[in-house]
Amino acid sequence: MNKLLLGLFLLLSGYSYSQNIRLEGTVKDSLGIPLEMANVMVVNKVTNEMESYAITNEAGKYQMILKANTQYILKSSYIGFTAQEITFTTGTENVTKNIVLQQGVELAGLEITYEMPVTIKGDTIVYNSDSFTNGSERKLEDVLKKLPGVEVNDDGEVTVEGKTVSKLMVEGKDFFDGDTKLGVKNIPADALDKIEVLRNYNEVSQLKGLENNQDNVAMNIKLKDGKKNFWFGDISAGASIGEGERYLANPKLFYYSPKYSINVIGNLNNNGDLPLTIQDYFKFTGGFRNMMRKGGTNFNIGSNDLGIALLRNNRAKEIETKFGAANFSYNPTKALTISGFGIFNSSRTETETETRRQILDPQSGETQTTQETAEKSLQKSEFAVFKLSGSYIPNKNLHVDYDALVKSSDQREESGLFSSVFPETIQDQEIYGLKKQRPFSFNQNFNLYYTLDDKNVLAFEGQHLYQDEDPFYNANLGNNPFPDSPIGDSSLNLGLSPATRYDITQERFVITNKVDAKLDYYYMVTPKSNINLTLGNTHSYQSFNSDIFQILDDNSQDNLDDNSKNDVKYSFNDVFLGLHYKFITGKFTFNPGVTFHSYNSYNEQLGAKIENNFYNVLPDVYALYQIKKSESLTYTYNMTTEFTDVTNFAQGLIFTNYNSLFRGNPYLENALYQNHSLRYFKFDMFSFTQVFGSINYNHRMDAVKSLAGYNGANSISTVENSNFADQSLTGMVGYNKSFWRYYKASVMVNLSWNKFNNFRFDPNSGLTGVPTIENSIRQANEQFTQSYTTSFATNYKTVPNIEVGYTLSINDYADNKFYNHRPFAKLDYIFWKSFTVTADYQFNHYYNDTRTSDNKYDFLDAYVMYTVPGNKWEFKVGGTNLLNTTSLNTDSFNQFSTSVSKYRVQPRYLMLTVRYSL
Repeated sequence: MNKLLLGLFLLLSGYSYSQNIRLEGTVKDSLGIPLEMANVMVVNKVTNEMESYAITNEAGKYQMILKANTQYILKSSYIGFTAQEITFTTGTENVTKNIVLQQGVELAGLEITYEMPVTIKGDTIVYNSDSFTNGSERKLEDVLKKLPGVEVNDDGEVTVEGKTVSKLMVEGKDFFDGDTKLGVKNIPADALDKIEVLRNYNEVSQLKGLENNQDNVAMNIKLKDGKKNFWFGDISAGASIGEGERYLANPKLFYYSPKYSINVIGNLNNNGDLPLTIQDYFKFTGGFRNMMRKGGTNFNIGSNDLGIALLRNNRAKEIETKFGAANFSYNPTKALTISGFGIFNSSRTETETETRRQILDPQSGETQTTQETAEKSLQKSEFAVFKLSGSYIPNKNLHVDYDALVKSSDQREESGLFSSVFPETIQDQEIYGLKKQRPFSFNQNFNLYYTLDDKNVLAFEGQHLYQDEDPFYNANLGNNPFPDSPIGDSSLNLGLSPATRYDITQERFVITNKVDAKLDYYYMVTPKSNINLTLGNTHSYQSFNSDIFQILDDNSQDNLDDNSKNDVKYSFNDVFLGLHYKFITGKFTFNPGVTFHSYNSYNEQLGAKIENNFYNVLPDVYALYQIKKSESLTYTYNMTTEFTDVTNFAQGLIFTNYNSLFRGNPYLENALYQNHSLRYFKFDMFSFTQVFGSINYNHRMDAVKSLAGYNGANSISTVENSNFADQSLTGMVGYNKSFWRYYKASVMVNLSWNKFNNFRFDPNSGLTGVPTIENSIRQANEQFTQSYTTSFATNYKTVPNIEVGYTLSINDYADNKFYNHRPFAKLDYIFWKSFTVTADYQFNHYYNDTRTSDNKYDFLDAYVMYTVPGNKWEFKVGGTNLLNTTSLNTDSFNQFSTSVSKYRVQPRYLMLTVRYSL
C-alpha cells in the first residue's frame, strides 16, 4: 500500500512540475534597500484565483513556481509602502521580475483582494486558514497539520518552530488554559479565519523584554465573521453497524463576543475515544507557571499514585467514556477579565496484558531472572478539574492576576494475574490486586506587576499548593513474597504469618502544604540592559502516614510489627536572593546570574529529628545569538539543587507492589546537577524551510539512587545518595519544508543516551549489616533510544491528498535491543463536492535482537462522509481497526530490569454517525 501511494505521489508531482516555470526576483525600496519579509503573490488573470505566494528573504529575494503559458497579475505589498501590481504572461522559460516599492499609503485602486497565506508581523506569524484547506478538514488539528512550520502529535500537543505551544486562545480568550488537546481535537475547522502564532510570548506586557521568552509560544485563533456573536459548533451521534454495540454522542457548542465567550464540549462513547486520559489529568497544569524555575532549586512534590496504567486512545480491550467540559470568559469592564473552566471525566476500562520481565545480573548485566505474567484488569476512573481566574489591568502600569485550580479524582483498579518465574518455577501463582485512590489538590496564585516609571518595574508572585493523597493497595497472593530479606537486613522483612493465601493490605495518607513567594525588581540601566534582583522563599510541610496489615485465614487481622508503619513529618524551607544582569550588544543577548540560597529542612519520625541546614550558591547563564530575524542560536546553563519529598524519608516499610517493598532513608541529602543546553533554529520564509535542533547534557551528582536486593522476581529496596554521577545526553534535529505550494516534507531525529548508577546487594558476597552503597555492587546501566521519522504530504485542492512516512524506533536497554519499523500512509479526498474520504493506515514490525519477541501488526481507520454544500447535515460511515488487529507491543526499562508487553486492543467496528452543524 505504501509503495502504491508513493508512486501516485511521484506521478502527480512529476506531472505537475513538468508543466511549470520559475518566477523569481527582488523587492526593494526606492533607495535600492532590500525589503525583508515583503509579501508577494500571483493571481491567475483568467480564473481570478491565487496561484502562488512568497515572502522575501533578508536580500529581498523571492521565488515561486508557476504554470507555463499563462496570464498572471503579480501583487506585492509591504507595511508602510504603496502596493504594486504587474501584469505579465509566462512562456516556457523562467521569468525574473524585480519590484521597487515607494513609501506611502496603499492606493484604493491597488487594493490587494487576496490575502497572503502567511504574513509576519514582528514576533507574530499569521496563517490564513482558507489558503491551506480543501474542505476535508473537520477539526483545528486537521488544519494545523497543513501549515508550514507547525506539527501536531497524536496527543494533541502542538509545536511551532520546534517549540511547544504552551497556551491556546480563541479571539484572545483562554481556551481551557494549560492544555492544547481539547482545542485541537474539538474546535471546528470551518470556523477558522486566521491562526496567529505568538512567538516570545509573555502574558505580562511589563515583563516583555525584561525576561527571556524565546521559548514561549502561544497560539490565538481568529474566527470568521459569521461565527462571532452567534452560537456555532456541531452535534454528532453515532451507532455501530453490524457486530458490537458501539455508540457515540459528541456535542460541541461555542459562543464568542467581545464581552464574553462560552465553550461546551461533551462526549459519551464506548469506541475508545478519550477526550482526556488520566495521563492528561496528572499533567494538566491549568496554565500555572513554574515561578521558581530561575532560582535554581527543584523541590519535587512526588505523586503517591499507585501506578494505575495510563492508557491512550483505543489501546485497551474495552473503553467506555463519559466526558463533559465547559469554559467561559467574561469582561465586565475593559480592565477586568473573569474566566474559568470545569472538566469532568468518567471512564471504565478493561485491559488484558502479557508481560515478559527480565531482571539483570548486577555484575554481568545478563538476564538473571525472567518473570512472565498474564494480567486482566478492570479500571474505573473519575476525575474533575476546575479553575477560576481573574485579571485586572486598569492601565499599562498595573497588572493583577489571581488563579485557583482544583483537581480531584477517584480511581479504582481490580486485577488478576498469573505469574511464572524462571528458573524458580515454584513461584508460579495467581495474584489478585485492588488499587484505589482519591487524590485531591488545590492550587492558587496571586501575581502583581507594577511599573513605577520607565526604569523601574516591580513584580510579586505567590503560590500555594494543598495536596491530599490516600492510595490504598491490597494484594492476595498464593506464595509469601518476602519469606526472607534478600539484602541481609532482617528489618527489611514483613514478617508475614503462614497462610493458605497471603492477603496483604497497605493504607497511605500524604498531605502537602507548599507556599512559594518571590519579589522581583527590574532596573533598566539602558534601553538594552537591565538588572534583576530577586528575593524569594519556598516553604513546604508534609506528613506521611502508612500502615501494612495481613488478613489471616480465619479473617482476623494481623497488624504486623512497628516496622510496617510510618508517621513522618517533613519540613523544607529555602530563602534565596538572586542577581541577574541582562544586556544586548549587536546580535548577542547575555543574561548571566547567580542565586544565594539558605536551606533548612528536617524530617521527624520515631522520636528523632534529623536536620539538614546549609548554604549554596547557584549560577546560571542565558546567551542568545540572533543570527538573523528568523535564525538563532541559544545556550543555557543551570546549576540546580534537587530535593526529594517525604516518601523517600520514611523508615517504615512501604508495600509498593505485590512483589516489591521499599524503605526510605531519613539521612538523605540533596542532589546537585548541572545542565547545558544548546538550541539552533532557522525558519526561512523565502524557501518555506524550517531547520531546528538541540542538544542537552545533564550531569547529576549526589543523586538519590535505589539500593535493591532480589529474591527471584521479588525485590526490597531503599535509597541513598550516590557519589557516582548519572549522566544524560539528548539531541534532536528537525527539518520541514513546504514547496511548490502543494507539498510538505519533514524529517525528525531524536536521540537519547542515559547512564544510570544503581546498587544491588549480593547476599552471597559475605557482607553483613545494614546495606549501603559501600557494601553493595554498583550496577551501571546505559540506555540509548533512537527515533527517526520522515514524511511527505500533498495539499491539493481538487485531487486526492496523501501523506506517506516511515518511523524507525530503536530502544537499547542493557542486554536487550528493541526495534519498531512503522511505515504509515494517510489519504483524504473530496469528490463530487459532497463526498469526503479519509483513511489512516500504519504498519508495525516490532522485535528484539534475539527475536524472542517478533510481532507484526497494522491498523487501518477509514471513513466516508457525505454532505450537501450549504447543508447543515453530514452523514459518516466508517470503521476503526478495520484489519481487526488484536494486540500491540511496548517495552520499558527501569534500571534493574527490562520489560516487553503485549496489549489486547479493541476489535474492528463500523459506525454510522450523523452530525448537525449549527
